[in-house]
Amino acid sequence: MSKKIALALVALGVLAACQPREPEITTSPVVPVTQEPVYQGKYGAN
Repeated sequence: MSKKIALALVALGVLAACQPREPEITTSPVVPVTQEPVYQGKYGAN
């Protein structure tokens, strides 16, 4: 009886290993758009 269980577990492992993998989808985090700083001269008062 235990040989049948072991054989079933091995068969199940082989079937699980042979399944095609789903492609991994990676997304980059959304970066908010900000305005570039404007150069205001040496002391910042233009």
